[in-house]
Amino acid sequence: MSSMSSKVTAAQMDHRAAASWSAGAIGGVVAGMVFGMLMQMMGMIPMVAKLVGSDSVAVGWLVHLAISAVFGVGFVLVLGRRLGSLGTAAGLGAAYGMVLWVVGPLLLMPAKLGMPLGQINATALQSLMGHVLYGVILGLIAARLRRRTERTG
Repeated sequence: MSSMSSKVTAAQMDHRAAASWSAGAIGGVVAGMVFGMLMQMMGMIPMVAKLVGSDSVAVGWLVHLAISAVFGVGFVLVLGRRLGSLGTAAGLGAAYGMVLWVVGPLLLMPAKLGMPLGQINATALQSLMGHVLYGVILGLIAARLRRRTERTG
């Protein structure tokens, strides 16, 4: 009987992990769509495409949304247990967005594209605001989806 209850517990844990990953991926894609619209208006999506050797807007969107989903999963893996209130989730998301801004547009993207690292100018500050917005939306959606899963699962 105890092995049966441990199997149920393991299955429940697997379900919660999958739900958590899903919450992060969904939150990441939705937040990425909002941020992507801002990037589109600023003409930045083709630069994202350059990460994979293209200048296509469509490729830029695919790359951006894939990165958004992966970073969304990373968010719930690192901070998911701390997403108590919506305020906390939004705050953690904003902080996560700031970290992504430093790592992505200030370090990795310029390194990949042969540009100077760590340059802070008007475009970089707009990017910071977009990353913070991404993080807040991600945090709110991930927290809501995790809560819904915990109530039903």
